Amino acid sequence: MRIPVGIIEDHKDFRQSLSFLLASSGEFDVAWAFESAESALKRSTEVEVILLDINLPQMSGIDAIAPLKTKHPASHIVMLTILEDDTNVVRAIQNGANGYVLKKTSPQKIMEAIHQVHEGGSPLTPSVAKQLLGIFKAIAPTPGSDYHLTAREKEILNMLVGGFSTSLIATTLFISEETVRNHFRHIYEKLQVHSKSQAVAKAIKEHLIFEPIKFPTL
Repeated sequence: MRIPVGIIEDHKDFRQSLSFLLASSGEFDVAWAFESAESALKRSTEVEVILLDINLPQMSGIDAIAPLKTKHPASHIVMLTILEDDTNVVRAIQNGANGYVLKKTSPQKIMEAIHQVHEGGSPLTPSVAKQLLGIFKAIAPTPGSDYHLTAREKEILNMLVGGFSTSLIATTLFISEETVRNHFRHIYEKLQVHSKSQAVAKAIKEHLIFEPIKFPTL
């Protein structure tokens, strides 16, 4: 079954070549491709994955994440951009992006990123993962701000921040996916959030980083 994909990219040549690449692979259906966030918010239909550029005319890709999530709550958003500075990476993840992939990434890796986010992971190119690891190393937990999370819940929250999918968490911890989902529910209740992206954003914003994080990279 093909994965429905939407593209928001203002550079016409890159937008067309990416659309052709995905459509010709036999693995994806490109439902739409727009040059601006405004056009997408007006005319886009539901898709599984949205590839979103940051440097867009008028509304930036980072500012478009929240309204796109409101319009398409089930869609996974992957930032596809030339920008890899700390500010953009962290802002994108805090705003709810599910992954961050550089445009210079090979076509095969871009397709792998779509599959990864579709399966519940958070794809990051190695250079971006390295930057995030550096940011998290500089963050110290704030005393008394662990929301009474258990040791296992802290471990799983760390893995969520690191971009691990449900299946990868289960495999790594030698537990079932249903057990992982139960832990997710408990984490959401304690953090007072409703999704993985909200939990990750809160963990970053409130420094809920309890140990060094390993990132599954592309």
